[in-house]
Amino acid sequence: MNLKNILVGLEGLKAKGDLDKEILGIDSNSKNIKNGFMFVAIKGYSVDGHRYIEEAIKNGAVAVVIEEGFDLKSIKIQEDVTVILTKNTREFLAICASNFYNNPSSKFKLIGITGTKGKTTSTFMIKEILEKAGKKVGLIGTIAIYINGEKLKNSDRTTPESLELQQLFAKMVDEGVEYVVMEVSSQSLKLHRVDGCEFDYVAFTNFSEDHISEKEHPNIEDYFNSKLKLFNMCKKGFVNIDDLHGAKIPSIFPNNEITRYGIDNSGDFLAKDITITNSYVDFRAKLTDRNDRIKVDIPGRFTVYNALLAIAICKKLGIDAEVMKQALLNVKVPGRSEMVDNKLEIPIMIDYAHSPESLQNILKAVKSYTRGRVISVFGCGGDRDSRKRPVMGEISGKIADYTIITSDNPRTEDPKAIVDQIEEGIKKTKGKYEVVIDRKEAIKKAIKIASKADIIVLAGKGHEPYQEINGVKYDFDEREIVKEIIY
Repeated sequence: MNLKNILVGLEGLKAKGDLDKEILGIDSNSKNIKNGFMFVAIKGYSVDGHRYIEEAIKNGAVAVVIEEGFDLKSIKIQEDVTVILTKNTREFLAICASNFYNNPSSKFKLIGITGTKGKTTSTFMIKEILEKAGKKVGLIGTIAIYINGEKLKNSDRTTPESLELQQLFAKMVDEGVEYVVMEVSSQSLKLHRVDGCEFDYVAFTNFSEDHISEKEHPNIEDYFNSKLKLFNMCKKGFVNIDDLHGAKIPSIFPNNEITRYGIDNSGDFLAKDITITNSYVDFRAKLTDRNDRIKVDIPGRFTVYNALLAIAICKKLGIDAEVMKQALLNVKVPGRSEMVDNKLEIPIMIDYAHSPESLQNILKAVKSYTRGRVISVFGCGGDRDSRKRPVMGEISGKIADYTIITSDNPRTEDPKAIVDQIEEGIKKTKGKYEVVIDRKEAIKKAIKIASKADIIVLAGKGHEPYQEINGVKYDFDEREIVKEIIY
């Protein structure tokens, strides 16, 4: 594609060299640069791409993009290489990638969902409904990427980097996809990964303190404001009116067409007559001109909210009520209140709960219907917000009958140090607990002490098939771990 066409929509650029040249590819990793490519230098948290400009040119880059403020005199750039200066190379890469792949998100209906919790389940529900209606669907999210019912690959992050995202969109266009539903993380909004996307509908599930750390968001305000950016990208939205932050959005965006859904407060789309058991929820909602009974085989009040959002969006898309009801009855979401079958018939649930509020929600939900004890097995991730560790310890100590504190993706931190911080919180309660740092041994201990009347909640990892330690992801799928223990 001609470089001038790639630069469409970008303002305030400064350039030196020929802008009328063909670009065969774009990348921000110098190792991936080939002859005829354009290299975009991005300053990351740990690596500055500007250090690799000369390597990119050596590998064949005919154009390089540099962020304003970088000292051009510190590197050697040949005369025939076009140099472009921009205020923000992340934003530049996102717009250019969309242009380079012919703006693929304009060729299907794009649904973006943000919020602290519920993104994954809601997107899977929408995918299930649309596929049940015979539509061709793409899904991009925390667990994996799907195209027309086939899993393309497991995900490295909730929302891919902009270049990969546009590549995926282009592939989906080639595969005839009609609808794409994607999770949109606060980080992706803050770091311009979804710039250049043409959203048809956006949604906000809920909001609670999470992702507050040096490498993510400095404070809760930045976290919330990052999520709000999604509503600047699309005029048609859906918000959970029962959530305090969600309830503010209609007044923040008075010119947007926003549908409000919920349970407790007055809104456009509400759930009534709710029943929650240890294996399902059912409720009434107005799918047509009357209240229909809807059943979902995922326990918990939060399932009602997720299903409501899926129904509200799919109703807007004109999907038949019976199709929605049947799809929700069959939907399964990996690592979200997922029950693990085993020959001992001990109820073992795997759930992605990794924040104070999500841990509290899942433990309260199972506590309400479990005849025996709730046995909580959880840890906290390293290199993330350390303030939540004692809080989560206190939550488990207050709700669970027995807690086993263990390790969960310690990353570059000492697992014992993380566990010690969790223990500070649980000591404030009268809850019974023990510490087993090795996560496999912790699961083994929980199974050993559990009966059929109890429930074991393996919280934190959910769909993740690994344990991350010092930059290495070791195989650790809790479904397989349970099978190994109960053989």
